[in-house]
Amino acid sequence: MMDEVNKLSNVLDTLQAVLPTEHFLPLHEPLFRGNENKYVKECIDTGWVSSVGKFVDRFEEDLAAYTGVKRAVAVANGTSALHICLILAGVKPEDEVLVPALTFIATANAVVYCQAVPHFVDSCYETLGLDPDKLRDYLREIAEIKNGACYNRKTGRRISAVVPMHTFGHPVDMDKVNALAEEYHLVVVEDCAESIGSFYKGKHTGNFGLVSAMSFNGNKTITTGGGGAVLTNDDDMGKLAKHLTTQAKIPHKWEFRHDMVGYNYRMPNINAALGCAQLEELPEFLAKKRALAEKYRKVFEGNESVDFFIEPDFAKSNYWFNALLLKPELAHMRDRLLALLNDSNIMSRPIWNLMYTLEMYKDCPRMECSTAEDVGRRLVNIPSSVVLGE
Repeated sequence: MMDEVNKLSNVLDTLQAVLPTEHFLPLHEPLFRGNENKYVKECIDTGWVSSVGKFVDRFEEDLAAYTGVKRAVAVANGTSALHICLILAGVKPEDEVLVPALTFIATANAVVYCQAVPHFVDSCYETLGLDPDKLRDYLREIAEIKNGACYNRKTGRRISAVVPMHTFGHPVDMDKVNALAEEYHLVVVEDCAESIGSFYKGKHTGNFGLVSAMSFNGNKTITTGGGGAVLTNDDDMGKLAKHLTTQAKIPHKWEFRHDMVGYNYRMPNINAALGCAQLEELPEFLAKKRALAEKYRKVFEGNESVDFFIEPDFAKSNYWFNALLLKPELAHMRDRLLALLNDSNIMSRPIWNLMYTLEMYKDCPRMECSTAEDVGRRLVNIPSSVVLGE
């Protein structure tokens, strides 16, 4: 036991050698050094603080230009973005949607908002995201194609979509996901909540599904305070996303006309103003976050207690959250490491509880998830703020 405690102390010593620990270090704090004050003040001075204003339009245009998609629609948060994406993907009540067991709860919750059923699948060590190879083997066992649609033989329900989530900004192998989706007639909805500034084979995440969802929560690489976006390369999908997220209101000078059940998912202008300023700073943010990740990689190289998680070969990650994986033989010491780091002014936390371990999702269909379970026992997130890369 003493040898194991010493190994954990070594992790702390290594972090303290590269981090300023005279005050408590959060996992990820926002950085406002650009035009944030100027743009927000303009909103206040002009009175355009709500869901209409020039910064909403500009943020959507700038975001689309940066990511390379045809259309971006700014919304209230990443969860609402994902909800709209699933509606656009044609997910119907009682459908099953394939989502990682190892993900933030919003991925599963958005499926339930559509009155559909999350079907949990395993992750892989290479990306921490959905494992397309293992999923293909699983679908060969439980799925059948009828009338051009995929069905679960065991439940009789249609499996309509698959939602790869780019964990901590590390892109999933989207070529394999798309090949799998084509084989099994599934719609791909990318959960890009954590991956602004991440690229798969040279192309920004969010370009590989029919629709994609982003988040700009306060702890994301760039923030609008609270906010998200729907991305798509389909112009009609983009128009429909804008319509649905603005209460499905038909433009008119004075009348309130609505032609669908819509949602009040609009991003306020004052939040979009923050987003415009943050997007201007994004290249610098990414450079500093990657510099921090490289610093971590070097100091933990050859460490006998933990491995620092690095991006897959086919991707360039934003390293939103940096992660350590305890050696398998030290997995039982994870909570002791978390206590040690947090007590030493270094915020750390475990990865999310697997979705099927939560009460409301315990009876949902799932495949064997041994990799997700192993990662869940061993992963610890460590401080990842932009300023730490300076």
